[in-house]
Amino acid sequence: MLAVELDTAALQQLRARFDADPRVEVTEGDATLLPLPDEPFAVVANLPFAGGTAILRSLLGDPAVRLTQVDAIVEWALAAKRTAVWPSTLLGCTWSAWYELRLVRRVPRACFAPPPGVDAAVLRAIRRSEPLVAPAQAGAYEAVLRRAFAAQAPLDRIFPRGLVHRAARELGFDPHAAARDLDVRQWARLYASVRPATPRPRATAPRRRRGSRR
Repeated sequence: MLAVELDTAALQQLRARFDADPRVEVTEGDATLLPLPDEPFAVVANLPFAGGTAILRSLLGDPAVRLTQVDAIVEWALAAKRTAVWPSTLLGCTWSAWYELRLVRRVPRACFAPPPGVDAAVLRAIRRSEPLVAPAQAGAYEAVLRRAFAAQAPLDRIFPRGLVHRAARELGFDPHAAARDLDVRQWARLYASVRPATPRPRATAPRRRRGSRR
């Protein structure tokens, strides 16, 4: 087991408690910069409220990371936002394509010393046995989500109208809905529909050398 801590005081407490335990290795470091294992691994963590999203992004943002499960104490608002059915969020729909996100329980601020200004929550992410989007398409899927969430317009004005209306009839959503109105399963299916019609960057023609013949 590897225990990672950046705070000096907390690091000293961990070393005092676990230095004699051969099963635990305590290391000082920034969790967002730590090299992740090549083999399957799980994470149990009490994340700093200010850095919770950044650490979760490093763990959940790339399906190639061999993470199996996360159980993390995070700020209540973060857990509630990422697990909400509505309105959905860009990060929530991205991570949920490969992980099931659950808000396990609230952790009252009185459980901490000193107590923070807000309550916390246990956020759990479990890798799906069958991903909703193929991991090889992670970049393309996220690009479609970013385009939709940034546009703040009805989906049938962002993507081809016919494709959106057809998907809306099949999946049971309003074709004039905004990005936040779809859950992750609807987004995965809509992505599969609009991806072939999404414009791809044009290939840049090679420059001709000066003096070359046409």
